Formats: sequence, C-alpha cells, structure tokens
Amino acid sequence: MQDLNDMLFFAEVVDRGGFAAAGRALGVPKSKLSRRVAGLEARLGVRLLQRTTRRLSLTEAGESFHRHCVEMREAAEAAEEAVALVHEAPRGTIRVSCPVTLAQSTVGHLVPGFLARHPEVRVDMLVTNRVVDLVQEGVDVALRVRPTLDDSGSLIVKPLAVTHAVLVASPALLDRLGRPQGPEDLHRFPTLAMSAADGRAAWHLLGPGGRAFDLQHRPVYTADDLLTLKYAVVQGTGMCTLPDYMCADELRAGDLEEVLPAWAPRPGMIHAVFPSRRGMVPAVRRFLDHLGETVAALGLRLGG
Repeated sequence: MQDLNDMLFFAEVVDRGGFAAAGRALGVPKSKLSRRVAGLEARLGVRLLQRTTRRLSLTEAGESFHRHCVEMREAAEAAEEAVALVHEAPRGTIRVSCPVTLAQSTVGHLVPGFLARHPEVRVDMLVTNRVVDLVQEGVDVALRVRPTLDDSGSLIVKPLAVTHAVLVASPALLDRLGRPQGPEDLHRFPTLAMSAADGRAAWHLLGPGGRAFDLQHRPVYTADDLLTLKYAVVQGTGMCTLPDYMCADELRAGDLEEVLPAWAPRPGMIHAVFPSRRGMVPAVRRFLDHLGETVAALGLRLGG
C-alpha cells in the first residue's frame, strides 16, 4: 500500500512547479519533499520527474501517475467537505426503537418537532416492546424504560427522565372485593401484567419508611401493551401497575382508583442507549439532544 501522503506531495510539487514552492504551500521542508518523492520513485521502480537545475518535467509514467494523484487529492478534499456539511446541517436517516407506550404517550409528540427543525433528517422508528439488538439490527438509538440502568452492558446510556407508576383498579372491583388495607391483602385480587414467565409475575412495591414488598401473582390477563391492559382495568378485570401519566385522566374522572397510595412500584428510568459516541453522526447527536431537552418536560405535562 502506497503512502497516500507521498502521492499528495508529488501532486503539489508538479502543480506548483518545484519543491520549494510546494514546501511553502504544505509547510514541509524542501529537502523532506525531495526525499519523499525520490522514495516514491524507488518504490514504484520508475522515474516520475526529470530534474534539471532550472526546471522539473514529467516523464510519461509521471504524467499518468500525476493524474491519479490529483484525483486522489480531489476525492480526499471532497470527503472532508462532505463531513463538514454534515456537521453544519444534520442529514440522513436515524433508526430508532421505542417501547409502544413511550412512543404513544411521549416520543410520538416529540419527533415532529425534531423533523421540523432538521428537514434533511429522516427518522425510521421501530415501535416495539421487545429488546432490540442495536448492532445486529442497525439501530442507532434504542429508547427504554427500566427500573435500573445497570443492565445496559457495553452500550452508552443517556438518562432522559424518571417515570412513576401506580397500582390501580376499578372502583367497581374494589367495591366488590373490598379495599386492601396493606400489601398482604393484594393476594386475593385478580391481576394483569405485561408478561408472566411460566404463568407467574412479580411486583416490587416500595412503602413507608423504606419498606418493600414483593407480590408474586398469577395474572388473569397478560398483554405486552399497557393501553390494552388499561382498558381491561377500567372494565374491572383486575388490578395493574400503570405509568401515572397514562391513567391520570381516568383517576381524575373516577374510572380508576389508586390502590394502597402509600405503596408504589419502583420508578422507571426513561433512557436512550446507543453503541458508541465515537463516530456518531450529527443527526443522531442532535436527536439525543432534542430528547434530553424535551422528554422530561413533556412527560410532566402529560402526567398532569
């Protein structure tokens, strides 16, 4: 593999008519340029320049090689200009994955504003509750809501906001079965959950004075979409944990009732994960900045 700098040096020497002029333009000593061009000729096994005390001239091989060196220099300059343009105006496609409820309640409200500010950017969003492999699936940013950030592995994490959940049920269900006085009473209520391994699920509830209670239960209804579960809770199918912003209207209207208000599930961390900061294109960086500026404020507003 040729040293591409030698090709650049050769093109400058020819275009500027000598080693001294090229050295001044490049900020490289004349003697160094002469040694580099001589070394280039030795590696190629052919003379490129005819040297006299008064002028330089190209050999036939030198003329052909010079054309390629100029093309290489122009391609390098074009590449640098392309990167500079990307820095100035974010462009291109960003692939994002987002949980269903987060997309419907928060992120879906934010993407149009981002696209309005950056008209040369496209967003390709995968709305799913499954865990996405960013590298294998070519995803630039994955948005997640989890109780902890410790399970992100080698991915870079950008925290965005904290979301709180509440344990809710319909007033009709509580009227029929009685309102629980403590977390131990929850075992007698039907429950709903997003998933249940081997038919079982668990809720980790935090209470007064730092107390904790783990409720192991068998949901009567599982669905990997919280909106679907909310419809069932309102109709009295069972109790469920839901994000507070998602059921604020139903709580105000009396369609849902908070169960054991002193006890609540562990808060969730809304965060973005991405493979690496190195080489991050400006469009992705601007998207992350936009989320950081807007997610928390919009989540609070949606939550009432």
